[in-house]
This record gives sequence, C-alpha cells and structure tokens, in this order.
Amino acid sequence: MKVNKSKWVKGQAKSLKWKDVRGKRCRPPVSSSELISSPVIIRMVKEHQACVKKKPTVKRLKSKAKPVSDIKKNTPQSGLKKSHAQANGSSVFTMNDESNNSEDWKEYSKSIHGNGVETSAEMEDVSLGRLEGESLHNCAERDDRQNHAVLVMQKDQTLCFRGKCLLTCLYGRVEVMGFTIEEGQQSYPLFSPASHCPLTIRALESSDQTRDETTEALPILRKYLQLVSWKKLLKKVTSHSSIVLLEPMETPLTRFLSSFTDLSELFSPPMSELMSAVLDTPLNGLGMIPLGKAVEGLEMSKSYRDGLNMVVSACRGEMDGCAVILVCGTKNVGKSTFIRTLINNLLNHTASVDYLEGDLGQTEFTPAGCLSLSTVRGPLLGPPFTHQCTPEHMIYYGHPSCETDLERYLESLKSLWCRRSRSRATPIIINTMGWVKGFGFQLLVDMIRFLPVSHVIQLSHSGINQCPAVTPEFMKTAHGCQTRPPAQTALSEFTESHSPPRSYTHLIVQSEFQGVGRQGTAKHQRTNEHRELSLLAYLSQLQSPDPGPIKPLHSLTPYQVPNTAVALGVLHCEVVPAHMFYAANASLVGLCCLGEKVSSRGGPVLLSQAPICPCVGFGVLRGIDIGRGLYFLLTPVDPSILRKVNCLLLGAISLPSCILTTQPGFEGEMPYVTTDYSFDLTGAGKLRVFKGLTRPSHIAPK
Repeated sequence: MKVNKSKWVKGQAKSLKWKDVRGKRCRPPVSSSELISSPVIIRMVKEHQACVKKKPTVKRLKSKAKPVSDIKKNTPQSGLKKSHAQANGSSVFTMNDESNNSEDWKEYSKSIHGNGVETSAEMEDVSLGRLEGESLHNCAERDDRQNHAVLVMQKDQTLCFRGKCLLTCLYGRVEVMGFTIEEGQQSYPLFSPASHCPLTIRALESSDQTRDETTEALPILRKYLQLVSWKKLLKKVTSHSSIVLLEPMETPLTRFLSSFTDLSELFSPPMSELMSAVLDTPLNGLGMIPLGKAVEGLEMSKSYRDGLNMVVSACRGEMDGCAVILVCGTKNVGKSTFIRTLINNLLNHTASVDYLEGDLGQTEFTPAGCLSLSTVRGPLLGPPFTHQCTPEHMIYYGHPSCETDLERYLESLKSLWCRRSRSRATPIIINTMGWVKGFGFQLLVDMIRFLPVSHVIQLSHSGINQCPAVTPEFMKTAHGCQTRPPAQTALSEFTESHSPPRSYTHLIVQSEFQGVGRQGTAKHQRTNEHRELSLLAYLSQLQSPDPGPIKPLHSLTPYQVPNTAVALGVLHCEVVPAHMFYAANASLVGLCCLGEKVSSRGGPVLLSQAPICPCVGFGVLRGIDIGRGLYFLLTPVDPSILRKVNCLLLGAISLPSCILTTQPGFEGEMPYVTTDYSFDLTGAGKLRVFKGLTRPSHIAPK
C-alpha cells in the first residue's frame, strides 16, 4: 500500500526518538548497578586505601630485584628518520634529534633491551592465563582525557568480563567468541550482559613473527596514552603480544533498556558473580567489570571443539555444493550459543553466512514468533537482543511454539527455503526448536527430509542423547508429521524423485557447561525474559540515534492508516469479528504483505484465516479510531517499505509489561491497563484451537 496523506501519514511533530580488591567486611554493600559508576569505584578505592593505612606499612616488591648487571644499555640511534605506520594506518611516527620526547625516549630506552622486551626477571610477573588483579593493573592503562583504555595481552591470556564496550585491535590479533579481530579492522561492539554467558577476550599468536614489535608498538601507544602510561606498557610488548583499545559504548539500545528500572543492572555482574568481580581496574569506568577465575566464560568440551573444527574445515574445503548445517537438540543445551560461535568461526574465512531460523521461541535476529532467512555479514559478539535486524525474508507465525498448528509451521519453512537463491555458494545454518519429543521430534525428521542437509549437529548433555540420534540410517525408518519412509524428501524441487537416498554427516556434540539442561533461574536468564529483551531491543529502533534522553513510546508521533487499506487478522486464537479491535488495541502486530489486493466495502477488512505471507517488520497498534476508521501505529520500518504493507497480523507475542506500566511521562490515568478484570468468568480467557495432528482419541474407528 502507498504511504501518503490518505493512508500512512506521520504527524507534523518529529519523532525523537559498564588491582584485585575483594569485598571487605567493613565496606558497605554495593549494588551491582553501581559497579560501572566511576564515583563509586573511586570511593571504594579510597576506602580500601584507608584500610591499608591502618595496617603495618610493609613495602613489598612486585617482582624479584633486578640485577643491574643484567640490564643491557642500548640507546637508539640518534637522527632516526624512518617512519612507522600505525597499525590502523591513521598516523605516522617519526623520531629525530629535534623530537620533543627524544630525550625522554633515550632515557627510557636505557632500562630495556634493544628490542623493547623486559628482562627475564620482569617477565616472571607476566601471568599467562586469566587477567585479573595485579596482572591486569600491570598491562592496562587508561587515558582519562580521551576516556579509553589500552590493554596489552600476551599469547593465550584471557579477559572475562561483564558489561559492554567498543573493542579495536591496534596490534596483533585477539579472538572473541570464535571471531578473530586483527589490527587494521574496524571497531566491534562487545555485549556481555547478565542474561547470558560472559564474553572472553583471548589473545592469539601473531601471524607475522618477523616484525619489530618495539618500533611498531611505540607509535600506537603514544597516540592513545600519555607519556608515563605508554612507557609502562611498552615494557610489556613482545613479539607475541596484542594491543587492544577499549572504549565506552552507548547506543539507542543500551539507553532504552537502561531506562527501565528492572533492566538497569542488565550489564552488571549478577549476584552470583559479585564476589568474583574485579572492582578496581583501569577498565571499570569504561563500562567493563573484569571477572576472576571463579567465573568461567564459554566452556567448550572436546566434542564441541571437534564439531566446530570439522564443520569449518568442510566449508573451507571443496564440497559438492554449499554446506547446509542443521543444528538440533533439546532445550537449554546451548544450540544458540553453538550457532553463534559457528557463524563467527565461518566469518573468519567467508564474507557471509546464511541463517534459517526454525526456533520460534528463541529467535536470533527478530522478536519471538518469527521464522526468517537472514544473511549474516558481521560477527555476533553478544546475545540475540544485541543484534536485532530485519532479515531478507521473514514470516510472522505469531506464537513462541508451533504445537497448535504444525502444518502452517512446516509450510512457512518451505516457503522461506524456496526464497533462497539456488546459485548462492554460501554455507547456511538451520536452527531448530528444543521440542524433541513426540510431534516435535517428528517435525525434526520432516525438516531433515525437506532440506538438503549436508551436516546434522545434534547437541546433548550428561553423556546421553535426549532423543534418538538422527543418523542417515535412522532416517530410513523414521516417521515424520508429513513424511514416511522410504521417502527421501517431500519437495521435488530439491532432489529428483528417483535419486538414491541422500547421506549427510552426523555429529554428536556433548555440552558440559554449568547448568546445562536447566533453564536459568537468575534475573534476566529465563526464556520469557529473553523474548522480552529481544522485543524491547526491536522497539529501541524508534529512538533517535543521537545522544539524549529517552523518549517514551507514548510521546512519539504514530503513523495513521485507514482500516479500509489494510486487513486485520489474528494468528494464535479465534476472535469473533465484533471483538477484533479490542484484541488488537495496544498490541504488537506484524506488518505483512498479502499477495492479493485488499478490497473493502466501506468498513474494516478482517481475516478469517491465518495467511502465510512475507513480513517486513513490527509495530505497536497504539490506538484505533473507530469513528474515523483509522489505525495509529508506531513502527521503525521505513516509509518506503510501509507502502507495501496491506495486512496487520496479531499474534500471541505480547508487549512487555514495562512498556505499559513503567515508562515515564504518564499524566492522569494509565492507558491500556486495568485491574478490574476477572479471568474466572466464562469466556474471559482466550480460546486455543489445536490445528496439528489428529489426536488418537478423535480418530474414527474403521
């Protein structure tokens, strides 16, 4: 449909759219939300120093005494004119006799070797492992003027943290969740909220062993740090070092989420990790809280690593066509984390990876209730709500589970697959539901038959399989919802009807992380909270990208569209036409495109059946004017795409309660919210209709 004054109209007003100091008993309790606050950190440091002064003052050496005879004096040559380009190519450093800091450099160089490496006595202080406490103080420096920190990491050193930051690799290379970040690349946002496993930055060995680390690292450190700081860090740089720049990060997403009271501590360590939080480091004021060894990051079993390596090797090798990788397993076994790590590993070798979403409840790039086909071109360095985007193709199913309408679920997946270009030589990863019992397992069998999979990765835990192993041999006798053996595929477009049965590689991956197989019980870790976070992240796109205060949704100017120009339908239950507007008001709706033109006889157009049609985004139906026949809609979808929308679909995905109850700026009675309602009345609840397989008790006897 067209976006014009008679249909989609936006109002005149513009939409404005986070030294190892453990908790002391004498110290007052500090909430986790205060950990990212610089004044609190300063106060805690002062209190700690005051406690130390009360004890006997004993000066301790940080490392062994350094024999003078072991120090080699090797002063750099004067008049050095050679220029050294910085790792990111943004500046050049030249040194000569007239340099402002040449005397400082000459004096400083007397204390280190000619190649800038510390003496062996100093290197004993370097801890190869988790960076925390004193080791973190020794290799990180902060520049308060530019509000950033520089971190020098040795090969295989790790930094596990909570919070959020912007990471730039200035020298060497590091790895985050399977993705390798090298010098010269762009900055990458890192999100490590309390809702998911904490992120870990790991230093990798440099790919170039012939470079002069001192002369190349020196201009980098001088650009980002003051004199005393870069002198200290230069001693830490070796041929195996990596240098990263860490900067604070605020986005419309983080500002919008933090505006809700219940989410204000989302990027702080949860209560279970507070005792392991390293509170006094140069990184805290940037929005990062390093974690001690007591907290593990992503835990990979041997089969986990072997599975990743095998799939990546297969995709890099010469396969007969592109790899089609289906990942399955029971709930809470780590499928989504495995897929994110696999995508990041693949992006080290290819420009893009396709992704087919088959899990309605825990979607990766969209709000819950969607099936989608996406092309991933950048690393996924955070949980799903941190990288919400609009896929190339999407269908709004409208429910976090498919058990009420199995046929529409399968037909929607077929429709998405048919939209993928057959000429694409890009690996594709298929996510599946955690429902692997009964009908759910039969759906999995159908998906393996429908899609030309090359690899099936089955995740399990506790050394056992929670469902039968879906090997090629098992599939020869397995029954699905729509398929029966010996049928190889239900779609003739994918394989010839007389072709021999397809074979694929079946891998079993055992997950061994803490809490595997159980849903998280801490705050922000439950699956329904994950769904709400994804939806809130999508709605954060309504905010202005410019820094500033958050605008409540009720203060934004909505679009208005005549109810004769779009059809309105309900997907998850049956609603009588007279109650359709009551059901849709103040609800999330999918903005969809029917293949046929919507025609009206002067009144609203209501759908009687759930269609399978493309969805371009979502909106909040914030009001309905029956007298003027108008819908008022808030949506981040671009007006040029809204012109194609001719259908609004209401599903079971509800707006988070905080949208209706805790946004600031309400005047008078709170809209859309009432307590004068009883679900005990007959007909007060929604009517659920099962449209899947016929239950055995309903089958008529022959």
